[in-house]
Amino acid sequence: MAYRGSVRSSVVVTGLAAAALAFAGSGASAQGDVTFGSNESNDVPKQATKALVDYCAAQSGTNVTINTTQHEQFQEQISNYLQATPDDIVKWFAGHRLRFFADQGLLTSIDDVWAEVGSNYSDAFKEASTGNDGHQYFVPLYNYPWVVSYRKSLFADKGYTVPKTWDDLVALATKMKADGIVPFAAADIQGWPAMGMFDILDMRMNGYDFHIGLLNGDQKWTDPKVKAVFEKWRELLAFSQEGAAGRKWEEAAAALNAKQVGMMLAGSSQVTQESSAEDKADLDFFPFPTFGNEWDSEMAIDAPIDGLMLSKAPKNLEGAKAFLKCAASGAAQIKFVSLEGSIAAGKDADRSGYEPLQAKAADIIASSGKIAQFLDRDTRADFTANVITAIQDFLTDPNTDLDALLSNLQDNFDSLPPES
Repeated sequence: MAYRGSVRSSVVVTGLAAAALAFAGSGASAQGDVTFGSNESNDVPKQATKALVDYCAAQSGTNVTINTTQHEQFQEQISNYLQATPDDIVKWFAGHRLRFFADQGLLTSIDDVWAEVGSNYSDAFKEASTGNDGHQYFVPLYNYPWVVSYRKSLFADKGYTVPKTWDDLVALATKMKADGIVPFAAADIQGWPAMGMFDILDMRMNGYDFHIGLLNGDQKWTDPKVKAVFEKWRELLAFSQEGAAGRKWEEAAAALNAKQVGMMLAGSSQVTQESSAEDKADLDFFPFPTFGNEWDSEMAIDAPIDGLMLSKAPKNLEGAKAFLKCAASGAAQIKFVSLEGSIAAGKDADRSGYEPLQAKAADIIASSGKIAQFLDRDTRADFTANVITAIQDFLTDPNTDLDALLSNLQDNFDSLPPES
């Protein structure tokens, strides 16, 4: 791509600490230069990030360098990174994960940016962008629902119908298994993919408020309601790929595209990113089925919000804020989602160009009564590793002692120091 005048953007792949140190000594703090720390290391979202950055670099008159780090590595290192010499702008997550770093004094509030762009966002997006101190620290870019993806041609060929209830789902899984198809994809080597299954089962069985209360520490992991979730999950594992703890989600998506598995719970745009144009045209999805209880009407889902935050001491404060103001526009967000497949956060985004699955994802979010971020975004960052270990232990041995597993999780949570 050619760039006009002095506007440029470049992409490098590096570790967070290395990127920060290299930038600190590069003299890149000259007027107009802005650095952008990104966790989008997979090909499609990486290209989408570059498209957004190119657009906003031109619109804001800044020179933007993107420093990209492998996704899981980024998440593991971000606390140390933000405490060192981070990039000016950092791509991250809304909600609890944002508020944690704001509480630590590792971010710059952007109330002045929100004063100009706030009318482009719903109250829910503003709340997810606000710290515990009442200041805004985040510019939402997009979100996406966690749904069950499947191949339309497989369902048509086998005469399968989309399940509406848990009983429908079990009946469909039983039929798939009899047909020699593994009903559900399962992957968790990265530590986070299986969290989505816990989230949706807990919200469907116990309701959104209980689920969020559990992740915030207001409910107990030793509550029989939580054990019931794992027992229901155990039933589903009988219809799932074995060896989930050793499989990447990209491999699970490949199995879905190859029709080796029938369904996969994932973010709506994840599977499409791993699909050829032909496979993508054959994909569809549906919300996770209901359980016939008082929580059915909530239709709660995970719909994580991704966006941008400003580090604690940006080298080019005004340039970074100019970039963020651009990123808050629907025109900028469409540059990203038109490639990546998520849903633009801004009210002014032109959704007329959405592909059918994007439009369907937007409708599912709009019809959901309660929206969670995701397990590792709705709970404490210093508790996440314990949940990962517990879930992977459960996936490795579904017959493990659930009382012991959940008691250990509660002990882990109780041992944490108070959050700032």
